[in-house]
Amino acid sequence: MNKRAMFLIVAFCFAVIGASFAADANVGTWKLNDGKSKIPAGAPKNNTVVYTAAGDSYKCVVDGVDGSGKPIHNEWTGKFDGKDYPLVGDSTADTRAIEMVNAGHYTLTNKKAGKATTTGTIMLSADGKTRTVVTRGANGSGKKVNVTFVYDKQ
Repeated sequence: MNKRAMFLIVAFCFAVIGASFAADANVGTWKLNDGKSKIPAGAPKNNTVVYTAAGDSYKCVVDGVDGSGKPIHNEWTGKFDGKDYPLVGDSTADTRAIEMVNAGHYTLTNKKAGKATTTGTIMLSADGKTRTVVTRGANGSGKKVNVTFVYDKQ
């Protein structure tokens, strides 16, 4: 096989990989829709969530405020395979696992020292413009907290 043909095959493979990430409705910037969300007083609020392709994984960057209004920021890079990947910047968890149940439906688990601290589901609308995250966990004093975050794609 000549060099030109090999180059075209490699370029095609990269284009297919890039297109598969671009087609993923998760990739992009998601902004919290306060009016549709159900966030109890004192619960952290994730105002912006940004997913980008990172090789064969995804990088997720979250910015928001904690229960007292102080800025929070955390980052996670991993696959949607249900395995634990490091979570940086979250005082309540050190790993996050996201698993695709089926197209547009995911489960998530945050853990601290191997113990689940937050569980939930992520649902994408059929048109890919709305993302709903429902989480269950406990606040700093151990009280159970259920939160529904609704995000609009930017």
